[in-house]
Amino acid sequence: MNILEKIVAHKKLEIADRKLSRPLSVLEAEPLFFRKALSLSDHLLDKSKSGIIAEFKRKSPSKGVINSHGEVSDITFAYANLGASGLSILTDSEFFGGVNEDLIAARIHEIPILRKDFIIDEYQIVEAKSIGADVILLIAACLTHETVQQLATFAKRLGLEVLLEIHDAGELDYICDEIDLVGVNNRDLKFFTVDINRSIELAGRIPDNKIKISESGISSVATITELKKHGFQGFLMGENFMSKPEPAIAFASFVNQLKNGIT
Repeated sequence: MNILEKIVAHKKLEIADRKLSRPLSVLEAEPLFFRKALSLSDHLLDKSKSGIIAEFKRKSPSKGVINSHGEVSDITFAYANLGASGLSILTDSEFFGGVNEDLIAARIHEIPILRKDFIIDEYQIVEAKSIGADVILLIAACLTHETVQQLATFAKRLGLEVLLEIHDAGELDYICDEIDLVGVNNRDLKFFTVDINRSIELAGRIPDNKIKISESGISSVATITELKKHGFQGFLMGENFMSKPEPAIAFASFVNQLKNGIT
C-alpha cells in the first residue's frame, strides 16, 4: 500500500467518525456556512497580486515536521497582506498535522482560502463550507471520473470553487465543466518524487478556460517566470516558506524578488 492509499484508507475511517460526532445539521448551522465565498480564480487573475497561493503546512509524510512552532494567524496575516493571491490551509491531521481550526483562524482575512485535504465524500465539502473555505481540492489520483464530477457539482451548488489536482496525462480526462482550476502537482503523491517538468509537459493540454496552477517544488522566481511562459497563473507554495525560521519574512522577500524580477 503506497502513501496515498494509506491516507485515503485512514480518511474513510475519519469521515465515519466525524459524521457521528458532527452531523450535517450541525455543520449547516455554523455561521461561516452562510458566508459568500470569495473567488480564487478572480484573485489569481488580479495582476496586482503575486499569483502565489501561500500554504500553511506543519508537516508532510515525505519531509516529516516542517514547522512545529508557527502560529497560523500570524503567518497567514503576513501572506494575506504581502501579496498572496490566496491561502492554502492543510486540515488533514494524521499525515499533515493540520486541523479545521487552522482554517477557521485564517478566515479572519479577506482572501480566498483553499481547504487542502483528501476529499472523497460530500460530507467534507459541507464541512469545508462550515469552516470558511472558498475552494475545495479534488485529487484525481484518489477518485474516479464519476466521483470528481459528482463532488465538483455538489461543491458548486454550495457556492465553492473547485481545484482539480492532476499528476500525469492520464488524468487530463478528469477535467469537466464543473472544475474551475486545474493544478498540476509536481510531487507524485504515491512516491513523493518532485519534477517541475510535470507542469510544463501538461500545460498545453489543459483547456484554456481553466485557471492553471503549478503545485509543489517551486522555490525560485526563475521557476515561476518559466511556468508563466507556459500559461500558469497560480503557484502553490508551502514548504519553501514554512521551512524557514520566519515564514513571513521568507514570503515577503520572495514576493519582493518576484516584483523586481530578481532570479
